[in-house]
Amino acid sequence: MHTGFSLLVQGHVEELWGLATHPSQAQFVTCGQDKLVHLWSSESHQPLWSRIIEDPARSAGFHPSGSVLAVGTVTGRWLLLDTETHDLVAIHTDGNEQISVVKFSPDGAYLAVGSHDNLVYVYTVDQGGRKVSRLGKCSGHSSFITHLDWAQDSSCFVTNSGDYEILYWDPATCKQITSADAVRNMEWATATCVLGFGVFGIWSEGADGTDINAVARSHDGKLLASADDFGKVHLFSYPCCQPRALSHKYGGHSSHVTNVAFLWDDSMALTTGGKDTSVLQWRVV
Repeated sequence: MHTGFSLLVQGHVEELWGLATHPSQAQFVTCGQDKLVHLWSSESHQPLWSRIIEDPARSAGFHPSGSVLAVGTVTGRWLLLDTETHDLVAIHTDGNEQISVVKFSPDGAYLAVGSHDNLVYVYTVDQGGRKVSRLGKCSGHSSFITHLDWAQDSSCFVTNSGDYEILYWDPATCKQITSADAVRNMEWATATCVLGFGVFGIWSEGADGTDINAVARSHDGKLLASADDFGKVHLFSYPCCQPRALSHKYGGHSSHVTNVAFLWDDSMALTTGGKDTSVLQWRVV
């Protein structure tokens, strides 16, 4: 139907929490409370496609091939979407609580699904992300899962929880790794956990443990960006191990900043807003 109107701006209308950047293209995904999933071009600032899903969304993660996207919702349901056709590939349910993180391993062999029921569900992955089967669940946290990072070699992953625990896991057995020696010199593929040695310095004097919602390390390993409850984005050097490390501070959001990520080539950082429902692009200079 031709109405004489052409779309100028399209975005989200409720709080945004899910953000993931494409592994090899200038694209990123956002999803939020409005049940919308947008795949954006960072060059045109326009959605390449949008899809309405059944539940409010909370988290997102790309398969390393970039061809499949996992989206976690607030009901315990999570979806696999084809990034080319935006077709639904699969739908799964783990518990009935919010899925706070969905993350494929760097080798594409595993998918970790972190929930507000205090568990991480581990899946084996086949057919480039299109087929997954539940391997087991990681039980040990006494509060909800907040963040998760995979080791570069996909041999283990680390989780943060709502009561500020840092636990390490073996995906093959779904057992906790209790030996500090086993993970001491581990190279991590990402740094999104807000608690850990490499991000220790992001916390300011007297900070509450919920003040920082997200962190992201640039792919070259030199920068660390944080998103906080005060509408600010901070940029640190990585690793950030000194207490109360110095940072550059940037405003732009009018309310809490819910997530942050770097594009695959580190040319831009992206942040998502809570009450302002906006996505901001920051040029890295």
